[in-house]
Amino acid sequence: MPVAALARPAEQGGDDVTQADRLRAMFEAHFDFVWRSLRRLGLPEDVADDATQRVFVVASRRLADIEPGRERAFLFRTALRVACSERRAIGRRREVLCDEAPETGESAARPDELLDQRRARELLDRVLQSLPLDLRTVLVLFEFEGLSIDEIAETLGVPRGTAASRLRRARDEFSSALSRWLARRDRGGT
Repeated sequence: MPVAALARPAEQGGDDVTQADRLRAMFEAHFDFVWRSLRRLGLPEDVADDATQRVFVVASRRLADIEPGRERAFLFRTALRVACSERRAIGRRREVLCDEAPETGESAARPDELLDQRRARELLDRVLQSLPLDLRTVLVLFEFEGLSIDEIAETLGVPRGTAASRLRRARDEFSSALSRWLARRDRGGT
């Protein structure tokens, strides 16, 4: 769907060019951030693609409500709600989703390197999913997206101290969960 088509609902009676340009700029500036956030909030790749589109559809409808300069915060909060909704829907599905697509073409990395990378990503996803959502959210925003504590607090609408406390707890729980996964693997578990 073209970006201009997404902007139509927000343009009712407004300045069409300005709204379409603003949505296009939001899309270009924050698409990767939204997609990565959805993946790190526990969605498989194919579901994250559709969920990213849903986030921007919501943004197009609520464009007039988004304060200039607060687009990223709005998009993340929307992505958080969409991720929760999608995870519930995945639990009700009968089909089995996989993150792997058939390989096409030649790859620069050797097969053993690709396997190691895939295993590391799977471990990261498992450990992140074991964290409570509030802690996972803060950890993802800080460690992977590079947001500061102040930016996280603003994005989530919580006090700075709450964001900092959640980050400390998230790091502790991540470390503990990772240790448990590695110990289980070393004992021959999954």
